[in-house]
Amino acid sequence: MIDTEAYLHRIGLNNQASVSFQSLTQLQKAHLLHIPFENLDIHQNVPIQLNIDRIYNKVVNQHRGGFCYELNGLFYELLKTLDFEVRRISARVYHDGEYAPEYDHLAIVATIDGKEYLTDVGFGEFTFSPLQLDTTEPQHDERGTFRVDRYEKIYYRVSRQEKEDWKPVYIFENKHRKFQEFATMCHYHQTSPESHFKQKRMITLPTNGGRITLTDDLLKISRNQETTKEKPVTCKEDFDTLLFTYFGLHMGK
Repeated sequence: MIDTEAYLHRIGLNNQASVSFQSLTQLQKAHLLHIPFENLDIHQNVPIQLNIDRIYNKVVNQHRGGFCYELNGLFYELLKTLDFEVRRISARVYHDGEYAPEYDHLAIVATIDGKEYLTDVGFGEFTFSPLQLDTTEPQHDERGTFRVDRYEKIYYRVSRQEKEDWKPVYIFENKHRKFQEFATMCHYHQTSPESHFKQKRMITLPTNGGRITLTDDLLKISRNQETTKEKPVTCKEDFDTLLFTYFGLHMGK
């Protein structure tokens, strides 16, 4: 079980008054601004299990972040507790000219007043506000311009505008999935040498107008789409210091 009050406090909110698009937007943005996207457990050989109690303890009590199965898995439980009508969906992320296998990414669809919205707090750089599904018009957000259209009849496709082009982000079927259906891909992303989560440590958090990202070899801070600071990471001690300075985390041994 999750403690709703503690969870809301973790993302900087005191209460949640109503089930509405405005409330969902507030929740999504607050979640993204307060809880980082990170893969640090993978590189410390700490298994990530699809267990809500364990994820809640990590994210809320230990003030950690996580990747999609953790962050959206937990956010789904919060939205349910707040009486939102939600479903978990499986997304196939666009990598190197093709879409990844099913269950590569976990996201959420919420239904509010008969309209459906994609909400996602576990993708790294994404929208601050939910994306409406029943329109193909460009949807403008603080983090960019996005579009949702249909792909091969059964999928919704999310794309992001880059100059004059639309770059695919991921596709998904709009049907509910059980949490444990993601277990195989969750294990794959922790263990396979081909998983991009295995390549290097990474933790990233958006700010209002920018982003802070720390990897094994670089600290990067940007604002208004321009890099304002870059600092090479030269050793483990350097990484640990920057992790505490910019994210308030001390991982220990």
